[in-house]
Parts: sequence; C-alpha cells; structure tokens
Amino acid sequence: MGCGGWRCPGVFYYCCDVLLLSGGSYYMISRSLGPEFGGAVGLCFYLGTTFAGAMYILGTIEILLTYLFPGMAIFKAEEAKDEPAALLNNMRVYGTCVLTCMAIVVFVGVKYVNKFALVFLGCVILSILAIYAGVIKSAFDPPDFPICILGNRTLSRKGFDICAKFIEVGNETVTTKLWALFCSSPFLNATCDLYFSQNNVTEVQGIPGVASPLIQENVWSNYLQKGVMVEKSGLVSVPSGDPVNLDQPYVFSDMATYFTLLVGIYFPSVTGIMAGSNRSGDLRDAQKSIPVGTIMAIATTSFVYISSVILFGACIEGVVLRDKFGEAVNGNLVVGTLAWPSPWVIVFGSFFSTCGAGLQSLTGAPRLLQAISRDGIVPFLRVFGHGKANGEPTWALLLTACICEIGILIASLDEVAPILSMFFLMCYLFVNLACAVQTLLRTPNWRPRFKYYHWTLSFLGMSLCLSLMFICSWYYALVAMLVAGLIYKYIEYRGAEKEWGDGIRGLSLSAARYALLRLEEGPPHTKNWRPQCLVLVRVDQDQNVVHPQLLSLTTQLKAGKGLTIVGSVLEGTYLENHPQSQRAEESLRRLMEAEKVKGFCQVVISSNIRDGISHLIQSSGLGGLQHNTVLVGWPRNWRQKEDHQTWRNFIELVRETTAAHLALIVAKNVAMFPGNQERFTEGNIDVWWVVHDGGMLMLLPFLLRHHKVWKRCTMRIFTVAQMDDNSIQMKKDLTTFLYHLRINAEIEVVEMHDSDISAYTYEKTLVMEQRSQILKQMHLTKTEREREIQSITDESRGSIRRKNPTNSRLHLSVPEEQVGDCEEKPEEEVKLIHEENATSTPQSPPEEADTIQDRVHLTWTKDKFTADKNKSKSPSTPEGIKDFFNMKPNQSNVRRMHTAVKLNEVIVKKSHDAKLVLLNMPGPPRNRKGDENYMEFLEVLTEHLDRVMLVRGGGREVITIYS
Repeated sequence: MGCGGWRCPGVFYYCCDVLLLSGGSYYMISRSLGPEFGGAVGLCFYLGTTFAGAMYILGTIEILLTYLFPGMAIFKAEEAKDEPAALLNNMRVYGTCVLTCMAIVVFVGVKYVNKFALVFLGCVILSILAIYAGVIKSAFDPPDFPICILGNRTLSRKGFDICAKFIEVGNETVTTKLWALFCSSPFLNATCDLYFSQNNVTEVQGIPGVASPLIQENVWSNYLQKGVMVEKSGLVSVPSGDPVNLDQPYVFSDMATYFTLLVGIYFPSVTGIMAGSNRSGDLRDAQKSIPVGTIMAIATTSFVYISSVILFGACIEGVVLRDKFGEAVNGNLVVGTLAWPSPWVIVFGSFFSTCGAGLQSLTGAPRLLQAISRDGIVPFLRVFGHGKANGEPTWALLLTACICEIGILIASLDEVAPILSMFFLMCYLFVNLACAVQTLLRTPNWRPRFKYYHWTLSFLGMSLCLSLMFICSWYYALVAMLVAGLIYKYIEYRGAEKEWGDGIRGLSLSAARYALLRLEEGPPHTKNWRPQCLVLVRVDQDQNVVHPQLLSLTTQLKAGKGLTIVGSVLEGTYLENHPQSQRAEESLRRLMEAEKVKGFCQVVISSNIRDGISHLIQSSGLGGLQHNTVLVGWPRNWRQKEDHQTWRNFIELVRETTAAHLALIVAKNVAMFPGNQERFTEGNIDVWWVVHDGGMLMLLPFLLRHHKVWKRCTMRIFTVAQMDDNSIQMKKDLTTFLYHLRINAEIEVVEMHDSDISAYTYEKTLVMEQRSQILKQMHLTKTEREREIQSITDESRGSIRRKNPTNSRLHLSVPEEQVGDCEEKPEEEVKLIHEENATSTPQSPPEEADTIQDRVHLTWTKDKFTADKNKSKSPSTPEGIKDFFNMKPNQSNVRRMHTAVKLNEVIVKKSHDAKLVLLNMPGPPRNRKGDENYMEFLEVLTEHLDRVMLVRGGGREVITIYS
C-alpha cells in the first residue's frame, strides 16, 4: 500500500469483488448459527461493505486529483507541510460529490452498473498484464526514473530539477536550485547547511530493473517511525550533528509503520473471496461452481499479490517503495512507469476499477441490509426492507450513502482500511465457525459436497481470522467485537424469534444432554441445594390461570435461578381436550413471560384431577433435572365444595410429596401476595420454627430477601420452648447456630405448655432432644463446634424417646422423609400424631377405645370445639357424646384443636403485622377418616394472618454452615 506514489487500490481490491447480491454470507451464517449471530455478523458485514465503498471512492478521487486532473484541486497548499491537509480536504469535497453521483446512478439504473461490471473487470486484468509486461521489459531496458540522494538521505524533487549542487556553464560554475534550498545565497561562498556541505549529491535509478541485485537489499523489513527521513543503505553519509530542519527538501515518513499496521491496510485487497457465495442465486450449479471458483480465485489472487511483491522488490529501489506520496520521483506513478506500454494504462485501469468497485459496493450493501430487514430480526431496521415497486432498496440505499459519507469525511485510506478489515475478518471468522459447528454436531442435513473438507480447516481459519483482527489493530478489533456483541444482545432481547434450524440450537441440545448425564452422577451437595420448583396452578374454563400471584411468588423465590416447571391439569380425555391443552400451555407461557419466570410449562390431561397431579409429580423433569419442591396454593373454598374433592386432592398431594421425599410449600391467601412490581419498604418475615425440617424455614426467607420485593424486610425467627426449658440459654445457643449459618435474623423464644403443642409433639422438633443436641454443641471448642454442628444437622436419626418421666406417654416418631429411615411404613411417615396406646388409663381396654373411635366421627372447628366443650358440662348433653368428651383414653381431635387455637393465638399476637409468616406444616393423619379434621387444624392454625407459607421439608438437610 502506498509504495512509491502508486495509490491504485482498485487494481488489487477489485480482482475478485465483482458483484455483491442480497443474502450471501449473511444468509449462510444466520441459517447456520441463528438469527442473533447472523444479524450481528450480517450488519457488521454490511458496515464493512459500506466502508469499502468509501475506500474505493477515496481511491477514485486520489487518482483523479493526483494523476488525471491535478488542477482541479480546490484547496491549495502554500507550503509543503500543508499539502497532506489540503489533499484530505479536496478528497472530502470531491468524494462527497462522487458519492452523490454514484448513489443517483445506483438508484436510477442498477442494471447498467451490473452490465459495466465486466468492463471494469477487463480494465483490472489489462492493468495487471501491463505490470507483468513492464517487469519483463525492465530486465533488458529499464525505464529512466532517477532519484536524488544527499549523502544517504532521499530528497524531494518538488523544489528543484537538477540533482547537483552546481553545474558548469561554459567556464563558469553556477549553483542550482538545490543549492538555494540549503544555502543562504546562490553564491559559492554562501553559508550552507553543514550536512549539505559535508556530503555529496548522488543520482540513482529508482527502477534499475529485475536484473539488478536489489532483491537482496529489499528482502528484509525496514519499518520507519513518524518524521524519520527515508535513507538509502549502502551509501556513505557524514553526520553533521545538527538537528534536522523539517523545511528542508527531505522525504519524511508521514506515519509510523509496523507489520500489524501494514497487514490491516493490505487486508482489504483480499476481501473478494465471498463473491461466489454472494452470487449463488445467479449460478447455474452453485454447489459445483462456488468451491471451484473460490479456490481458483484465491489461488489466482495469491499468485498475483505474492509475485507483485517479489517483482516490485526486485525492480524498484527501497527508498522509492517507502516513499508514500512519491515525492522523490516528483509525484509520478511508480507502477505506471514500470508498466508497459504506457503509464496511462495503469492510471485509467486504476481509476475505472476503483470507480466500479465503489458502484458495486453501493449496489450490494443496500441489498444486504434489505435482506436483514426483511427477515425482521432487527425491529428498527424493518423500514429499510421496503423499496420501489421492482424491489430496489431505496431506503437502504439512502442509509448506505449516509454511512459511506462518514468514511469519506475521514478522508484517509490508511484510517478507513483497518475499520473494514475488522468487519470482513469477523464475517470470515463466523463463516468458518458455522462450518466447524455443523460438522462437530454431525447435523444430518450438513452434507458438504466438497470432499477435501475437515472441521480442523475451519477451526484453523477461524483462529487465523481472530488473530489477524488483533494483529491488525487490537483497539479496532475490540470496537468491532463490542458492536457485534451489542447487536447480538439487541436481537436476542428485542428481535423477532426465528426458527431456522440453526447450529446453535443443536449445540444447546448437545450441551444440555451432556449436563443432564453429569447430573445423573449423584445428588447435589447440601450447599448447592436450592428449591427446584414444580408450581401447580389451576386454570379456568378459558384456560387462564386463576392465581397468577403464585408465579410472582415463584419469581421472587427463585430470582431466575434453578429449575421451574409450571404445571396444570385438565380433566377429560386427550383426544377431546388437546386444543384446550395447547391454549392452556400458551396462556401459561404468556404469564410466565409477563412474570419473568424462567422455566418450562406442562399441561396434563387426565380423567380426574387427582391422578393428573400425581402424574405431574412423578413425571415432571428429565433425568437429573428433577424438581425437589412443590409449590401450590391453599384450597381457599374447600369448605364450600359439596363433594369435598378439592381438599381431598390437596391432602393426597401432601401425602404424595411426602412419599416422594419432596419439599412442599403451600401459599395461603395467595391473592394477597405482592406482585413483582410492588415493594415493601419495611416489615418483617416471621419464621415460626416449631419443627426441624432440614432448614427449609430458614432458607426460604433468605432466598426471598434477595428479590427487590422483600429486600427491605427483616427476618425474625420464633422458636417454641417448653416451660421447663432454659429460654435464655436456648436463645443464646440459637443465635450462635444462626451465626455459623451466616443468616442474619432476630430471634425470640416463645414459651408454651407442652399440651399446647401436642399436635407437633410427634414431629422432629427443636423443642425436643434434637434441638437440645444441636445447641449443646455450642459449648464445644471452636474447632469442635464447626465440625460437630453440621454433622449433627446432617445425620439421620431414628425415633427418640423423651426423657421427661411426666411425658412418658409421648413418643418422638420421626418421619422417614426427615431422617431417611427407609424401613418405616409409609402410613407411619405421614401421621400427624400417634398414641402410644389406644387408651392412656388401665380402666379402658384398647378394644373399647377403638370401637368408640370407629363409631363417632366429628368435624372439629374452633367454634365446635368451644361449644361442645361447654355442652359437655350441660346435663342436656346426650350421654354418648358426653362420655366421648369426658373420655380419658382418646381425645385426639380435642388435642389437635387445642394446639391450633393456642399456637394461632401466639402467632397472631407476635406476627399480626408481619408481611409474611412461615411455619411448619404437620403431616396428614395416617387414618384418612381424619382428613377433614386435618384441614380444620391447618385452617384454625393460620387464622387472622394475611400471608402464610406452610412449609414441609423433603427429608434432607438443605442448609449448611460450610461455604
């Protein structure tokens, strides 16, 4: 580039780049790597093509003003140092005019531009042949092309004509114009520059010919810094020691040169290799023509470029090659002088080739933009997909001309070239990536016809493109990648969804399969545990979700992390209700998108709701990606159902989650839960930690407070103690325990009578030995404490007996889902309470108690409990019912309601203003005849509370003191 004053970029830029039609590489990348990559790279390729048009126009103007009509320059340089600035201003003015003319030509008659393409290509071929002919001629008849050198410094010819200090005219010695440039007067006794006085002036041939030994001198690199004089090696030079005067007629380097910079400037000359794929629509047999044509184009142009570099190095002096603007040869065209038969062949060939290349860029770039716009993947570009009635991209041409004007205003080929190099390299990088991805994924439809292909070639090409991007200009590379990244993210979030069977989807499937197989290797560690939710929702007759707040709660609980499956059940047969199922799935997807729930939805059609819920619990998920938590809403109107099927389904759900070792979260009063847009500026999240459930009660508020809705809420933990417990020490030990768990919460110990929590007595609870055993560890040494706390929390225990002799009647029957005792019977796992005997006094035999329990079955509510308790004292009470209430052996219903009432009174007193209350959910009774009592128990337990989450653990520890 820019060697010896020959600035004819079109000769080499245009060799392959004949015609760019719509689609091309964009179509290839978008259909192979997806619309995001295709749109990002396609727009970058469009920008590269547009800036290439600006570069071609600048080359046209430079040839026009430098070689054809120098007098047309509007801005004149008064001094030599002002010439570059004047040239840039002239290029801006004339470049804008030429761009306008070319845009009008493309708008009016693009078909004529395509017809002239072969004419322009003929000019390029003729110019290349003229250069080879000139090289051959220089071997025996080199052209007369002298350059003047002072010492070893190359002189600019613009201020003098004779390369000598003085000449002999007759018998008189006369000084030359060169003397006047270095001396104070034209006389021989004038004071001259010291370096001028001490060194001789030498005139050498700038083009000695291919037979000269110049190749040995020029084969090695010689990079210059900005402002350094161009010097010829091998000549004697006496240094003067004086600083160099920039006004003296030396040839200076106008910019710093180095290998990576020159690669970036030179690379646009090889950006025509995609011409075949871009014209695939016009080829008779594209599958055959493109591989052969592309390889032949690469081979041909590589031969031309390499041979030109070698031949120029063998024919032309090094100082001329490094003279960017040809100052040493009075601005003459070096390659034109070397060519045969006339320099005008190169001048006109370069002019027409650059002009034609600019027209082709203005023809192809709008069509590329139109193809992207018509695909609809970039919403704000859709307007550029429209055009004239015949399909010509009018609006895209207007945008292309505006962007091209930016490159013209830069007005420097050396600054524009690296920009488009980045965009073209990025395009080639992703073409190689597309081929490699399709091959590695073994996509069935990827069947390349070219036999000598291997994915390593594509990977090597991709690596070379990426390396060249940073070799050429690392900051331009970063800017180009940033632009492509921004376009990619924009298309991902705002663009239209397209299903083109791209390779990225196949890559995602392969990665998902690999990850699922890895998940099968074992269960997650406790410190990696998070709720993987199966959210069960109900839809109405129009397939709309009844309680969308449940999905808002899911978002707040998950914060976009982990697995979320939203499931629903439709009653009926699959053949009849399949359309309703599809509408329900679409409704779920819309709601999930609105609530920003990242996950999957699944609608099951079953003969009854109960079986459908069971199928969802059993079959949702895939492989190791299974749910571990079920989130469901409380059946609000369960009392009003005549068939009682709603609450029966709910209790069966509780039983099935317990049997499946799944955690269960029941949201009560779900309609009052906040949406994702609401914010609590203050308030409390109260945890009533009555039963140890593996840490679920402590983990859930911690996760909720990560969401902006609950972020400003304070976590409070209430734990229940018996009257004979040391509450002060318990609070201190529990504070230490939470400190090791790194959970910030306020702690309060609530003292209650043992009879007030008898319904919880049979659960694994911190009131009992397990909590005492955990907290006793706080008195160990620090090392022992950190080792023992987690081991006690994680270990599985069987049933343990209370050591209080006054309560020897009670057992701690630990459910299987909490201790991992697989030998327990299923019906024992889900019991609410368990009597040691059917009677607690020797006067009542077990058989009699069982008979009475089977004969009398009442639904207990809080009101019934109070009324019937008073009726038991009334003489009008029937004898059988009176005996039942006064009966010592079995008062399980009374005890349940007593627990619910007392515990509810304490919770309402302490947490009436809490934003959310979480408490343990007892298991359902073993005997299904008590199911309704169980529902009443939970209803009374949560009365007068706005938002409640009933939590039942899944049988494993979910929180750990380890990071």
